[in-house]
Amino acid sequence: MKAPLPPDESDRLKALHSFEILDTDPERQFDDVVQLASAVCGTPISLISLLDADRQWFKARVGTDDVETPIDQAICAHAILQEDFLEISDTTRDPATADNPLVTGEMHLRFYAGAVLRTSDGFPIGTLCVLDREPRELTPLQRDTLKVLARQVITQMELRQALRRAELMRREVDHRVKNSLQSVSALTRMQARYAVNQEVRVALDHVQRRIDTVAALHEQLYRAGKGGHVNLNEFTSNVWTLVGASAPTGVEMDIAVPQIEVEAATAAAIGVVMNEFASNAFKHAFPDGRRGAVSCRIDHDATSARMVLSDNGVGMKNKDGRASGLGLQVMEAAAQQLGGEFELDTGEGGTRIALRFDLAPEVETLHEEARLDGPADSAPA
Repeated sequence: MKAPLPPDESDRLKALHSFEILDTDPERQFDDVVQLASAVCGTPISLISLLDADRQWFKARVGTDDVETPIDQAICAHAILQEDFLEISDTTRDPATADNPLVTGEMHLRFYAGAVLRTSDGFPIGTLCVLDREPRELTPLQRDTLKVLARQVITQMELRQALRRAELMRREVDHRVKNSLQSVSALTRMQARYAVNQEVRVALDHVQRRIDTVAALHEQLYRAGKGGHVNLNEFTSNVWTLVGASAPTGVEMDIAVPQIEVEAATAAAIGVVMNEFASNAFKHAFPDGRRGAVSCRIDHDATSARMVLSDNGVGMKNKDGRASGLGLQVMEAAAQQLGGEFELDTGEGGTRIALRFDLAPEVETLHEEARLDGPADSAPA
């Protein structure tokens, strides 16, 4: 006998389809459940059965090669009309199953027990069921075990659904943040282009580089998807390229950074220091078209890293090692954010700063150190 439709069939099907699980590949965590259910209940067949409009589809199965059956053969369609459980000790004696082809045909099913898979919103979308070819009866412990395992199946499905929705929301937020940063950067660039005052133009260029640095960090976070960690080599290379687009003619940019993962806050502070140092070098270190180079090096051990930024320009007029300019103050503030030590050395051979900072315990060295070398005026804007 074909089971009647649940009174909320339309909403029930919407709930089922929202899990996006129908016709997916087998997965161990679900396969383990049916293996355990079959072992605990002593039955040759166990299924995670999901009831679609015209079929029952098996997410996991033991004891049968069938992946689905027509809905009019689904004993589980009778089970979902119950509150939480249906047991039929002898299917040949129950009116709901006596004429079922799975009972009268080659499958020769004689026993059925199913725990309803009910969502947190109350919709029955299927069952965790066990079947046998001999009449029998489950013990209270076996029934309770099936019910517990059924709740675990629903919990797993709903957790995946929540993670998928969270990922979709994250992507939407990332997309909007990216667009906003691009809009602000474009507006700043436009204002700098039409600014009459040279100091205003330089300030706007500086602001734009900072925005682009934040955008580069955001891009790394989006691509990484590792809980707030970014690849330091990729991030610093992007920052160096962005900063290098403003380098004077004849000033080369050089960088060597290991392939390690760092926290986003650490990467952001490093990006600020790189931006400020290079900007100061472009402005002060190479007067009158002087040629030179600006370099960034990062080395690390198991617990800490050391960044060295240097130029071979004319050096700062203030040689007492104190940060007198705004840029140096910003760099010192970033160093304090990292909880590291900040060193400054400047003279006729150029300016050099060194910054040591701790690495998170889970820092991962990905590959051997990668290098990016080349003239700044060849970098894309």
